[in-house]
Amino acid sequence: MAVSGPSTRGPASTVWPALPFMEWRDTLATLHRYTQVVGKVRLALAPMMNHFWQVVLYVTPRGLTTSPIPFERGTFQVDFDFLDHELLVSTHSGERRVLALEPRPVADFYRDVMATLRGLGIDVRINEAPREIPDDVTPFGQDRHHASYDREAVERWHQAMVQADTELKAFRASFTGKCSPVHFFWGGFDLAVTRFSGRRAPPREGADRVTQESYSEEVSSLGFWPGSEQLGGPAFYSYAAPEPAGYSEARVGPEEAYYDSTLKLFLLPYDVVRSADEPGRVLHEFFQSTYEAAANLGRWDRARLERPFLAYPPRQPEPRTEVLPEPLGAH
Repeated sequence: MAVSGPSTRGPASTVWPALPFMEWRDTLATLHRYTQVVGKVRLALAPMMNHFWQVVLYVTPRGLTTSPIPFERGTFQVDFDFLDHELLVSTHSGERRVLALEPRPVADFYRDVMATLRGLGIDVRINEAPREIPDDVTPFGQDRHHASYDREAVERWHQAMVQADTELKAFRASFTGKCSPVHFFWGGFDLAVTRFSGRRAPPREGADRVTQESYSEEVSSLGFWPGSEQLGGPAFYSYAAPEPAGYSEARVGPEEAYYDSTLKLFLLPYDVVRSADEPGRVLHEFFQSTYEAAANLGRWDRARLERPFLAYPPRQPEPRTEVLPEPLGAH
């Protein structure tokens, strides 16, 4: 099995584009809600999976996808195409509808998506309230104040997501215990992969049903997040739940990584990665050191859960000297 190496070809800045938060803040707020509309359609129709994995989206070379969703007459799929800036709805029978991704209110996007689904015979109702956006709970059908869509900013964010998806998948390869896919959570608008110790976690007092199920087992989770105004920009994150004693004081790398006591997770600023000579190796150091802090302090059975021969970055084979036969007529 081949394991992808770090992304190091060419200048790092051309592979990991600039993502200044304030320049695309309004577009991010609108796009966040667009993905929630589509994600809630999947939530309403897809069969339940452990930890609510049935609700997520997945990164593609062109954007995000729901993957196939069942409905009464078969299956359908919804794709965000961030290169042609379209939303595509396709069914197993070959029907296909296309909506433009452009500056327009969330209310109009919601109306058109639901009308498109009805036109394909897909009967679905969703809760219109945004999730995990505490500063604004305007229902999708009434939201006319989020209406920004900067195509260039969306393309840069998607390029960063493709790179993050590649690196998270490469790091996932060496873990053979229970582990999530690398997937996109439209609630927090973050890309994540989660490793499990194999032990049940204590119940979270007062937590809702989604949180109780999501954290029903001990985890170490890594991800990529576009950040917030308070944070100052995008970042990679890592956390343990439940958090073992001493985790927040653990020494992790690289030196720019730090523990945020408010968010209760380790953070590595995105700009540290994009400016590095070898972004993949910087990320691996962050992923591995924060995972080890969770696993060692939490007394995980690492010998059972890991396969060192799949370690990342992959070990390069030793060079071999090959003796070629002399050409005919040399003597």
